[in-house]
Amino acid sequence: MIETTGLRKSFTVGKRRKTSTVEAVRSVDLKVAKGEIFGFLGPNGAGKTTTLRMLSTLIVPDGGRATIAGADLLTQPGQVRRRIGYVAQGGTTTDELTAREELVQQARLYGISKAEAQQRAAAALEAFQLTEYADRQCQTYSGGQRRRVDIALGIIHRPQVLFLDEPTVGLDPQSRAYLWDEVRRLRADGMTVFITTHYLDEADALCDRISIIDHGEIVAEGTPDALKHEIAGDVVTVGIEDGAPKAAELLDGAAYLRKLEVLEAGGLRLYVDDGASAIPQLLRTLDGAGIGFGKLELERPSLDDVFLTRTGRSLRES
Repeated sequence: MIETTGLRKSFTVGKRRKTSTVEAVRSVDLKVAKGEIFGFLGPNGAGKTTTLRMLSTLIVPDGGRATIAGADLLTQPGQVRRRIGYVAQGGTTTDELTAREELVQQARLYGISKAEAQQRAAAALEAFQLTEYADRQCQTYSGGQRRRVDIALGIIHRPQVLFLDEPTVGLDPQSRAYLWDEVRRLRADGMTVFITTHYLDEADALCDRISIIDHGEIVAEGTPDALKHEIAGDVVTVGIEDGAPKAAELLDGAAYLRKLEVLEAGGLRLYVDDGASAIPQLLRTLDGAGIGFGKLELERPSLDDVFLTRTGRSLRES
């Protein structure tokens, strides 16, 4: 449903003579299958929204090619717009209008008859559990309710592909969980969903496949489980206030150690084959060298560990 080759975009920033060029997206290649939830994961400023805005025809790429639902992004932008839905990060609802009025108006903009628009609006309100609030002004809605209206607006014309830009930013946990369920329902109905997010748990729990982007480039792609499986074994994090570099030297080359990182906040992160057998050996080494340590944690690899492995820094810290 989505295929890109060498997609790129740069911006000129600054004023007058003090300008510079920023490469927001650098040669991005993507393939998104029909009926999957595809996640675009990365820190703020990584190029997620710029890529999304290109794919939704809001800005023109500097280079590369893309097809969306069979339409060429560069030569058939009108066809692309008819086949996609787009929900911006900031939301699109109008304070003074009701959800019903918003949905009817959006459907009419796509050339749908008034009667059909009213029927679709009623169906969308019911599907997103908004019927109770349908005839109240949107300014009276909670953040979660307004976000549901945003998504309903994005699919009122029944697109083949739905683009969601950071759909759960600012929502409480209950509203986030509800929106996840709604996205899964859309996928079950056959819709392809492309979602940008910087939330690790969202990408892990919701997406069938993900691409991780950093500084405008794809650094990893696959299912969340497959990406985490690439970092085999367990992750041991040990807090060391003083002597972390010395500890790293002592542990380097240990038979149980696959990889070791010195944390900026102090301490070490160790990738090991088996945490249960590695921890006693680790503690003996530190104790024997007189290196004090604090909190010690054992966990399975996460998407943050994947990001750390590919970029050298934590996505949470970014």
